[in-house]
Amino acid sequence: MAESLLYLSRADVEAVDLPMTEIIEAVEGAFQEKAEGRTEMPPKPGIHPSTDGFIHAMPAYLSGIGGAGLKWVSAFPENRARDLPQITGLIVLNDAATGLPLAVMDCTWITATRTAAASAVAARYLARTDARSVGIIACGVQGRTHLEALACLFDLERVHAFDHRRSNTERYRAEMEAKLGLPITIVDRAEEAVRDLDLVVTSGPIRKAPQPVIEADWLAPGAFASAVDFDSYWTGAALAQVDVIATDDRAQMEYFGGLGYFKSTPAPHTELAALVSGAHPGRTDARQRTMTINLGLAIEDIVTAQRVVARARERGIGVELPL
Repeated sequence: MAESLLYLSRADVEAVDLPMTEIIEAVEGAFQEKAEGRTEMPPKPGIHPSTDGFIHAMPAYLSGIGGAGLKWVSAFPENRARDLPQITGLIVLNDAATGLPLAVMDCTWITATRTAAASAVAARYLARTDARSVGIIACGVQGRTHLEALACLFDLERVHAFDHRRSNTERYRAEMEAKLGLPITIVDRAEEAVRDLDLVVTSGPIRKAPQPVIEADWLAPGAFASAVDFDSYWTGAALAQVDVIATDDRAQMEYFGGLGYFKSTPAPHTELAALVSGAHPGRTDARQRTMTINLGLAIEDIVTAQRVVARARERGIGVELPL
């Protein structure tokens, strides 16, 4: 019987330095498990202490790889004004055979990277293979991880970055040019981070009553978009032009629709699991507008956390705590 569990702080998780390519591989494998019916993942129960702030419990079990655990995660957009992180929380991994806890870790880095990895998985099936340009709207954590993930799959040549705060965009350009070696152009309007670009990521705060700015015809024919902010940046007219909309889980999208989100969003045409398994063809024409609206699934957290823990044990990172 296990007598201890591994604790990984946020600094520990980041020190593990799990490559983005490996996270994309793990997340794609999780969706293959989902396609084959080897996952158990109830819709997220949660509490909502403020208008746009929530704390959700995200349990998941993947029988094919023996992954079991829970993420307890909060998202408070108003934390930006407090100079606090918007996303915080913990992940608990359990032994699927005994139920014993194996590890507890900070979820911030894992949430940031697995979210981008899921968008990259969608882009693999929905974006044009010759995509070379990216527009990033909102230059926060997700703007960073999404550019890194897309750069793993596409030979990027041009990046347009927009944020309501110019200082955020300048810091983003300096950090991401140094990290990826890509030229990044700061633009003054959201429209300039959408028009005539092959890949678009919107990653601002998730709002139940958003004030969307992306209009019809901004997203070019043949472009792919990842709406990390649910649909907060996208008008109904813009969404109506999208030829193929995917999501990571229809049931959870319907659940959030019942909470008041997605008022102007068409029903998705497919799920990521169907794309990965080949049950849905994905992009079938070079001029199709395509989009993924991923809500974030616990299976993504569990498979990423498993790899983080394995690598941490190999490198002697973390603290063993008694049960």
